[in-house]
Amino acid sequence: MTSSSPQFPAFAPATNQDGPRYAIYFAPDTDTPLHRFGSTWLGRDAVSGAEVTQPKLDGTDATRQAELTATANNYGFHATLKPPFHLRGGTTADQLLEEAAAFASARAPFQTQLVARDLSGFLALMQKQSKAEMRELAADCVRHFDPMRALPGDAELEKRRAAGLSAQQEQMLQRWGYPYVMGEFRFHMTLSKRIKDDRERNALMQEVLKHGAEALATPVTVDAISIFHQENKKVPFTRLGRFAFGS
Repeated sequence: MTSSSPQFPAFAPATNQDGPRYAIYFAPDTDTPLHRFGSTWLGRDAVSGAEVTQPKLDGTDATRQAELTATANNYGFHATLKPPFHLRGGTTADQLLEEAAAFASARAPFQTQLVARDLSGFLALMQKQSKAEMRELAADCVRHFDPMRALPGDAELEKRRAAGLSAQQEQMLQRWGYPYVMGEFRFHMTLSKRIKDDRERNALMQEVLKHGAEALATPVTVDAISIFHQENKKVPFTRLGRFAFGS
């Protein structure tokens, strides 16, 4: 059982669409094979903010490697539970952190196993078997923190629609500000941008399996949510706080 959603004034668009954004992620603890692999693969530790030397890949030079992982690097190694949003007027980051602590205190940890998959041309780590606990966690995050979210601007809505949305995805976009939530949610930890060339994508997948072998062999304990923060669109997301379940 989670705590009740916070109460704030009515929805309104963010006054500064380039201002700070926040997101609620699952991100592995720093002392885990998964965190070490994800940070090294993307070239940045989103907890410390430090750049990390990427592994040398067979068949992919360093420049192309950085290009393939640049977008994922910007967001930090994670799985999205509630997508990036601006805080609505009258709310603060401290209030968000307080709500995250309260939310996490009412939840119980669970485990899942990850595998590397091709997700519509993107390489990502996904669950070997979809777990109800993960779907419930993501849905509860979307609902619980929504009163703190400012409405997206028209430009952001049109950017989402440009991908081509189904009727249900459009409904999710209008209600929750993002099309891939609730019934459209798929747990994934992004490792690359979309790669159109099958040969390049397959070769990169072999490198993921090689360098991520330890992380993929280790069951993942989902025992916390993390708040990530981006001060503006010119800087990457970093972790603002981590909140353990049941504490």
